[in-house]
Amino acid sequence: MLDNKQIKWLEAEAVNSATTRQPLYAARKKVFPKRASGRFRQFKWLVMAITLGIYYLTPWLRWDRGAFAPDQAVLIDLANRRFYFFFIEIWPQEFYYVAGLLVMAGVGLFLITSTIGRAWCGYTCPQTVWVDLFLVLERAVEGDRNARMKLDAAPWTARKLVLRASKHAIWLVIAVATGGAWIFYFADAPRLLGEVAAGTAAPVAYVTIGVLTGTTYLFGGLMREQVCTYMCPWPRIQAAMLDENSLTVTYNDWRGEPRSRHAKKALAAGLPVGDCVDCKACVAVCPMGVDIRDGQQLECITCALCIDACDNIMDKLGRERGLISYATLSDYNTNMAIATAGGTHPIDPTLVRTAGGAFSDKLTHFHVHKISRPRTFVYMGLWSLVGIGLLFSLMTRNRLQVNVLHDRNPQFVTLSDGSIRNGYTVKLLNMTPEPRTIVVTMQGLEGAQMNLVGSDLPAGRSFAIPVEPDRLKTLKIFVRQPANQLRGQTQTFTFVANDQAGLESDRYIATFNAPETTR
Repeated sequence: MLDNKQIKWLEAEAVNSATTRQPLYAARKKVFPKRASGRFRQFKWLVMAITLGIYYLTPWLRWDRGAFAPDQAVLIDLANRRFYFFFIEIWPQEFYYVAGLLVMAGVGLFLITSTIGRAWCGYTCPQTVWVDLFLVLERAVEGDRNARMKLDAAPWTARKLVLRASKHAIWLVIAVATGGAWIFYFADAPRLLGEVAAGTAAPVAYVTIGVLTGTTYLFGGLMREQVCTYMCPWPRIQAAMLDENSLTVTYNDWRGEPRSRHAKKALAAGLPVGDCVDCKACVAVCPMGVDIRDGQQLECITCALCIDACDNIMDKLGRERGLISYATLSDYNTNMAIATAGGTHPIDPTLVRTAGGAFSDKLTHFHVHKISRPRTFVYMGLWSLVGIGLLFSLMTRNRLQVNVLHDRNPQFVTLSDGSIRNGYTVKLLNMTPEPRTIVVTMQGLEGAQMNLVGSDLPAGRSFAIPVEPDRLKTLKIFVRQPANQLRGQTQTFTFVANDQAGLESDRYIATFNAPETTR
C-alpha cells in the first residue's frame, strides 16, 4: 500500500449536498467539473460521438426511392404529410406506428431505469450529451478545473475577455449548428442549406434555428445542471422505478469509513481506517456538483465519472477498485450488516477483510443474474411484444386503400325508366412511390352498373383507373339498378380495388338506397 502523501487532495465542495439543501430560489453556484479519465469516461466519449454523429449526419444520408419520391433517408415531409425513414414511408393515418415507437421508448426507459438506474440521464440524454460537448470546448479554451476557477475569480482583463468571448462564440456556433441540423429533417437538406445561406428560406426555418440556438446555448452552456435538477421531471419519477435490485452508483461506505487522510498515523494509533482518503476526487469530477458519499440524491445522474476518479486513486494507493461502484441496495445492505456486525456498532473495516487484508468471502458482489428478475422480464416482454407487433404490422400492411362516401342529398334518384341511381365519392389511395393502375370492381347488387362521372368509359361493373404515386385519387361514381332488380329499401354491395399487377387489394362495403315503395 502506497503512502497517502502521494495523493493530491482537492479543495472541492459539493454544490448540491444531501446534508445542506440549497433554497429553491438561491442564486446558482457554478460547478467546475474536473476532467475524468477511465472506462466510464471513455464510454461517455463513445456515446457522445455516436449520438451527435447520428443527429448531425442523418439528414444528409440518401436513400433511393425511385423517381417519384424524395431521396433523403430520413425526412419529415410536412407539406405532403409524409414521414420517410429509409425504406419505410408513414402516412398521417398510420401515426399509430409513431405512437407505438413512443410506447416502446417509454417501456424501454422503465426497463433501463429499473435495472441500471438513470443510465439514460448519465449517458444518452440530449442535455447530458450537449453539456459534455460544451464542457470539452470550455476546457479547450480556458483549461481544466483549477484554471477555470482561477479565471472565474480573477478580475476582468484583456486575456479574460478574449477567453470568455472565444468560449461563448464557439458555444454559439455549436448552438446554431444544432438548430440548423434540426430543420434539415423537414426538407431536402442540401437544397434547404443553400436557401438558408442565400436568405431565401421560409421564415419558419430561421425562427426554428433561432429558438433552438437560444435553448441549446442556454441549457448546455449556462444552466447545465439546473436543467436536470429543476426542469426535468425524470429525477422525481425514477424513484418509483428503482427497487433493491436496481444498479445505482454507490459509495460503499462499508469499506470506505472511517475516512482518513493520514492512514498510517491512524493505524499506528490503533484507530480503524477505511479505504476513503477524503481526497474529494469524486466531488471534483461530478458535473452535477454532488458528493456521492452522501448517498443517493435527486441531482445524481449516475454518469459514473466518480467511479473513474475513485478507481484512479485506489490504483495509486494499491487498493482494490470499487470503493465507488455500481451496486444494488440489496448487496449494499448485506455488506453494511457485515461491516457493522448487524448494526450493533459503527463501521469496522476489519470486519470486511481477512487477516491478510483481502476481502471477506462473506461479502456480496454484483452478478448479472440479480437484475434478471420478474420485473425485468415483464418490461422486456412488453417492449418486445410492442416491437414485434409494429414490425408485423409494418411488413404486412396494405399500401392500397379504398374509401367510399355515399351522397347524402339526395340519397337516391329515380330515373325516367324507373331505375334507381345512387351517387358515391370513391377515394383510391396509392401509398407507394410508383404509379399504379387500380381496377375498381363492383361485387353484389344484381343487375347494377357503374358510371364514372367525367369519363367517356361506358357503363359497366369494372373500371381501370391510373393513380399517381403517393397520391389520393378521387372519383365520382353513379351506381344504377333496374327497378325489377331492386330487393328492398336498403341493399349492400362491395367496391373492390385491385392493383392491376395483382399485388394488393382493398374493399369497402357500401349501401344502396331505394324508395320505400319498392319493398
